[in-house]
Amino acid sequence: MTDSSTCLALENVSISYSGQLAVSGVFMNIPRGKVTAFIGPSGCGKSTVLRALNRMNDLIEGCALTGRVVFDGHDLYDPRVDAVEVRRRIGMVFQKPNPFPKSIYENIAFGARINGFRGDMDELVERALRKAALWDETKDKLRESGYALSGGQQQRLCIARAIAIEPEVILMDEPCSALDPISTLKIEEMMHELRKSYTIVIVTHNMQQAVRVSDYTGFYNVTAQPGSDRKVGALVEFAETVNIFNAPKQQATQDYVTGRFG
Repeated sequence: MTDSSTCLALENVSISYSGQLAVSGVFMNIPRGKVTAFIGPSGCGKSTVLRALNRMNDLIEGCALTGRVVFDGHDLYDPRVDAVEVRRRIGMVFQKPNPFPKSIYENIAFGARINGFRGDMDELVERALRKAALWDETKDKLRESGYALSGGQQQRLCIARAIAIEPEVILMDEPCSALDPISTLKIEEMMHELRKSYTIVIVTHNMQQAVRVSDYTGFYNVTAQPGSDRKVGALVEFAETVNIFNAPKQQATQDYVTGRFG
């Protein structure tokens, strides 16, 4: 059993696409109220594991998971668990900003409304935009299209949209990779605020970003399958970020964080 400081526990999780193994044997306890980063070279399974945490992989035909993903004492892949409710409690922000083709206000109100929110919608919209550090920039144009915002603002709008349905966890799949350095900095600053209220898991290619924003880091890598030229992703090492970057236990981790490969 995991203790109360664990938010999500992965117990021997392996994921395959159309019968081909993509990630193998992941064990990890993601701590509650912290920022956890997934790093590693392309194709090592970081995003695949991230999407498994709120069953987004269910939407990919032929994707299968073995092992257990435990959240608040429940196996998220138990047949009795509602995937829609999982995604309400574990929100997701994607690599490319994807606002709805609606006003800034409706981008946030829409999800709250379909999730049964009955309170003061104006207050909810303002609160979500404030948490996403976007209120001051949008308060006078809430009726304008979300598409009218810059890329960085659109990404913060998507984060505000995720916040509005009051999740416990926010997953971020390379949320800054399409953004300029100033927009990236704003999102990193916002994450420092959000960690006070949420558990955050972020996939990033940017190791400096992992150092700046995360408390814990998981390093993934690919390994060749015996008797095959196929490569499979695996978790090599998971520890506090300071240890991953300054005193890793595995040579592969050391090689990656010092830039010898990847």
